[in-house]
Amino acid sequence: MSTIITSVDRHSPAEHAGIHAGEQLLTINGHPIVDVLDYRFYGYDPVSHIQLKTPDGQERSLTLRKAEGQDLGLNFDTYLMDEMRSCANHCVFCFVDQMPPGMRQTLYFKDDDARLSFLLGNYITLTNLTEREAQRIIDLHISPINVSVHATDPQLHCTMLGNKDAARSLDYIKAFCKAGIVMNGQIVVCPGWNDGDQLRRTLRDLTEWEFSSCSIVPVGITKYRKGLAKLRPVDADGARDIIAIAEAFGQENLRRFGTRRFFCADELFLRAGMELPQEDYYEGYRQLENGVGMLRSLEQDFLSAMRMEEHDEAPSPFTIATGTAAAPFMTYLLEQARAYFPALRGQVIAVENDFFGHTIDVAGLLTGQDLSAQLRRVPELGRVLLPLHMLRHGENVFLDDYTVERLSAELNCPVQIVGIDGGDLLDAMLEREG
Repeated sequence: MSTIITSVDRHSPAEHAGIHAGEQLLTINGHPIVDVLDYRFYGYDPVSHIQLKTPDGQERSLTLRKAEGQDLGLNFDTYLMDEMRSCANHCVFCFVDQMPPGMRQTLYFKDDDARLSFLLGNYITLTNLTEREAQRIIDLHISPINVSVHATDPQLHCTMLGNKDAARSLDYIKAFCKAGIVMNGQIVVCPGWNDGDQLRRTLRDLTEWEFSSCSIVPVGITKYRKGLAKLRPVDADGARDIIAIAEAFGQENLRRFGTRRFFCADELFLRAGMELPQEDYYEGYRQLENGVGMLRSLEQDFLSAMRMEEHDEAPSPFTIATGTAAAPFMTYLLEQARAYFPALRGQVIAVENDFFGHTIDVAGLLTGQDLSAQLRRVPELGRVLLPLHMLRHGENVFLDDYTVERLSAELNCPVQIVGIDGGDLLDAMLEREG
């Protein structure tokens, strides 16, 4: 832990108050500052009484005034003002454990830090949470937090998380529900483990606890599961069973509470060969980050944008590259666009995931090398359009460290990264030469 100030933002409230780098932040409004959550919450008010320790060990106090919610302008050695907490679990379905050797070291780090859940939206199991931190979440009403649930049977929960002490996270979930903390949950369904009656138990418990919302997603299995627990992918029949169970509880929750509460990922509907639900199913796309409603949202935005476009000269040719799961849906969108813009010249190519194995069929886990190898066999690519979620967050590289520039050079054509909005996709399709 380090609350020593490394720098002060120019023209910030802290600079105006005379706070200097090298001083240690001790308290704000009488509350000890341990980490970034303390700093953010106790520094929110327009008046902050701050206690500092100078580099020579002297303590001093000052009062700082600012706009409510404005950041004080202090920077520390790390974003968290503490070390990031790694995961203490050994989940049977962990994707990181299924990564091939030789990749960038940061890809093997598994975080399980409640602070990152609130600040950045990371999913956590709560097994790393201390009693102090749990009480702080309740006292400060920190919401929302993203929680991995997987099973509510205590023994199965411990088994799936590979942690004999994991059952206490269920106690935290119940306490948070009672305190009105908003939680977005996730259940990774592993056939033979937490499907069927165990899934029913989990959804029943979450219903009675009035858990906020929960996505249900199929386990991802790569070809690198050497020496790990035996898992099998969710097949078409399994996907239909999962959807049926979730729908039964969803209808009950709609009757009792006015919310569906449980939402199946697009991937389950695709595997089941079922139509995607209509837009009202998703309740404002509460679980979009988990792939719940991503395709329907893309379609709605795409069709709305299409109706606003005027017919014009022919766009330049393009190829949409995506995973095998979403390829039929993207083909449908292209057909809708062709009906509206007859001069459109484009194609959709489904790229197999040779890197992780063909059981991984989502676009977000495709690598640059698979895109390069397979698209080079496609004649007349034109421009290659790729979704933003193929790239690592905030970077210009794929999971295997291929850059967009390298892929473009190997394909000898422009590679365009398309935003997640359907309007972005339509704009990319309709781009003209030059």
